[in-house]
Amino acid sequence: MRKQRCDGQETRLNLLAAAGEIFARKGFRQATIAEICKQAGANTAAISYHFGSKEALYVESWRYAFNQSLKTYPLNGGIPDEATAEDRLRGRILAIMRRIIDPKSHEFDIFHKEMASPTGLLAKAIQESVEPIFKGLLLLVGELLGKAPHEYEVQLCAMSIRAQCFGPLMHARRRKNVQGLPPTDLEPLLEDVEQLADHVTRFSLAGIRALRPQDTQQSDNEVGS
Repeated sequence: MRKQRCDGQETRLNLLAAAGEIFARKGFRQATIAEICKQAGANTAAISYHFGSKEALYVESWRYAFNQSLKTYPLNGGIPDEATAEDRLRGRILAIMRRIIDPKSHEFDIFHKEMASPTGLLAKAIQESVEPIFKGLLLLVGELLGKAPHEYEVQLCAMSIRAQCFGPLMHARRRKNVQGLPPTDLEPLLEDVEQLADHVTRFSLAGIRALRPQDTQQSDNEVGS
């Protein structure tokens, strides 16, 4: 009985991994159950047994890819909780960037295909998975800005940081999936993720400092002196 359960779990994980790769490459509509099962080494009945439908497999494969990516690149970027807020911000930025540039982070390609040809199937899973991460960034930015996480300025700063991480790197990721495109001048700048994370961190911190209340800045200067 235990061996059957282990075999069943292995089949389920193989289906999730295979589905993630194929959905990332082809999108929901072009991917087929037969192709997924062939890559996973499973029969087509396994889809119904483990997931119930192609739609459910689609959602669970995105969630699986997302969670695997977070396991590989933890949100804190390896920076401990007791580190300074500035160092913790860099850790988060670096973790995001490492996830984006990793070709095995299939959740980004699945999401891109979903945006190009929407099914509406991933909306709930994405919101449930991403919202806690964004809230964590809001707390950190609020700490740096000296304001509550729900305040408008905090949310704008957090959005700006996310845009700096996702904008150029997601564009570069999508370009790599298109054959025959000539290289751009931007690509060499995006290859050194450590240097890019340093720049985005410095740029973001400079903006945050400029937006901080004047009394908070004076208090920091007094402590520093």
